[in-house]
Amino acid sequence: MKQVVVVGIVLARTNYGEADRILTVLTRDHGKVRLVAKGVRKIKSKMAGGIELFSVNDLTYTAGKGDLGTLISSRLKRNYGNIVTDIQRTMYAYEVLKSFHKITEDAAEPEYFDLLNLCLQALDEAVPIQNIEVWLAVHLLSIGGHTPDLAHDTQGQALAESKCYMFDVEHMTFAQKDQGAYQSQHIKLLRLALRASSPQKLSLVQVAQPVGTSVNALCRQMLRLHGYHA
Repeated sequence: MKQVVVVGIVLARTNYGEADRILTVLTRDHGKVRLVAKGVRKIKSKMAGGIELFSVNDLTYTAGKGDLGTLISSRLKRNYGNIVTDIQRTMYAYEVLKSFHKITEDAAEPEYFDLLNLCLQALDEAVPIQNIEVWLAVHLLSIGGHTPDLAHDTQGQALAESKCYMFDVEHMTFAQKDQGAYQSQHIKLLRLALRASSPQKLSLVQVAQPVGTSVNALCRQMLRLHGYHA
């Protein structure tokens, strides 16, 4: 059988039989694949170290007749081990894996792998979780074609620094409203997050805590509407 070599991140692992595991892996070039890792739960298994969660791995497998391939070899490429030293980061990392498991299809675009990798790297480097959440949200929405309009309001007018707005989640657009919850600093943070190439870059910008909290809540609302939460 033809062997396939990929770089992948394990999204989920399920024990199977006495010593095997079924893996769901997000790869950059082959989308999401399901693999059986035979004997990997045995103490002397050479593949166990290359299928850990919160890590990037070099994997070689053979494709099966159905949707389940067989893992032949695995090698740890990069381990984001600092994540598990903090319970809050660990729980959020599990939440992220579950979300990517849900939203990615078998032919997922390479951008999903890149986003997940950057997210895990940021968690490993202790970037504030709130910054990671905002950055990840706007980029997930962008890949899915749901980027919020950060230039014009519902009337087609340019967003103004002196105005207050509410957010029309259904149309992904701000609407002018006196005493609205969102002002120029909220919109600026969303713009910066969309332009930032990584959560680390976004963290270079100083943001008032109430603004960050408000934008984070809005991002979660947008993600839920478009089915991005696990």
